Amino acid sequence: MDQSRDVIAVQARLADTDLIIGPADREILRRLAGNTADLAARPIEDEKRRHWTSHNSLKKTRPPILCDPENGWREIITPDQMECVNPLARQWEMHLRKEVFWGGRMNDDYTVQPFFDVPHVHAPLDWGLKEKRIGGEDGGAYRWESPIKSIEDVENLHIPEINVDSDATDRIENIASEIFEGLLTVRVKTLWWWSLGMTRLLAELRGLQQIMYDVYQDPRILHRIMTVLRDGTMAMLDELEEKGLLSLNCDGTYIGSGGLGWTSELPGVDYDDRVSCGDMWGFSESQETTGVSPDTFAEFVFPYQKPILERFGLNCYGCCEPMHQRWHVIEQIPNLRRVSASPWTDKGKMAQQLEDKYIFSLKPNPVDLAMGNFDEDRIRRELREVLSILRGCRLEIIMKDNHTIRKDPGRVIRWVQIAKEESENMVAG
Repeated sequence: MDQSRDVIAVQARLADTDLIIGPADREILRRLAGNTADLAARPIEDEKRRHWTSHNSLKKTRPPILCDPENGWREIITPDQMECVNPLARQWEMHLRKEVFWGGRMNDDYTVQPFFDVPHVHAPLDWGLKEKRIGGEDGGAYRWESPIKSIEDVENLHIPEINVDSDATDRIENIASEIFEGLLTVRVKTLWWWSLGMTRLLAELRGLQQIMYDVYQDPRILHRIMTVLRDGTMAMLDELEEKGLLSLNCDGTYIGSGGLGWTSELPGVDYDDRVSCGDMWGFSESQETTGVSPDTFAEFVFPYQKPILERFGLNCYGCCEPMHQRWHVIEQIPNLRRVSASPWTDKGKMAQQLEDKYIFSLKPNPVDLAMGNFDEDRIRRELREVLSILRGCRLEIIMKDNHTIRKDPGRVIRWVQIAKEESENMVAG
């Protein structure tokens, strides 16, 4: 799930009046920033940073626990809790309230940092063609009409350009610096992508069902589209590097499909304060092609992802697709460090594949937090069973992809407690 795109898109549409944050809103933001700063200054935050750093270096540790409820945040921080009036201030308020909940109540291994990041204001990336979405209001389901109907339509795709509004970015940075002075250090830091996998964009441009037909009816069009997407992605990375727009993610940045980026192995030895892809974690996945065979994935997807991932210092791979079926392909990725294990993965097979040579990023089923009855005994039993299988792995436990937590924030808090207890028992045993 792209955790940066919505904020950037909203900021790109801000009017001048949206940049006028009044005294009342500023006071609210400073109060929350003070709470965040207090949490970030706790000794336990240093302990968590060291924990993630050891874990990401494949040292044997207690499995880190991270819970990001995603859509469930709307049921944790509800509209009636929000106090700010200004649209930009409300975005910042939501971010700070998440930090306070994470550090003050969730008590997983998320690290609260003494920073406040504002992204570059920029135009949406334009590939020349875009799908037409129908539905999707309030986070609901949607369908779409894909623009590529024939191989001739592919010629209408073009490499996207990075167009940053430097003046607007500077204005927002200055406003944030004024508000959070003495509390949080403001940084301009943009998460330009979530995944570099490209198959979501492929599905939007061509259509999921049509892709399945193309595999055997017209493979030329798939290869042609993926060639353009690969070349465009490579050009985008070149431009971001050349313009100095990249930021390090070897800190508390959420990386891949779960996990924090703390590591002593990045940035690279040639780092000179100008970030290149080689100083960063990379990430790719191909959830949309779960329905195709490993050989089909190896033919139509992986050859286009691999040259992109070769640019990065460390790599993560996978999200919701069952990775054990594709491992013989995925293991070819250079600098691969973190591999996702979705609820549909054969945990036993994947444990044998990864051993202690890669991070096993376990994703428990989010249904645990969505059912009418929060069954603690079942959650504990299932975690205990899978942890016994993964005892020899370098394991992390990531709760994500939540669409609802039944309006009960206590569920995420209790889930974290259970996961910590069971992971500690595994280490002690």
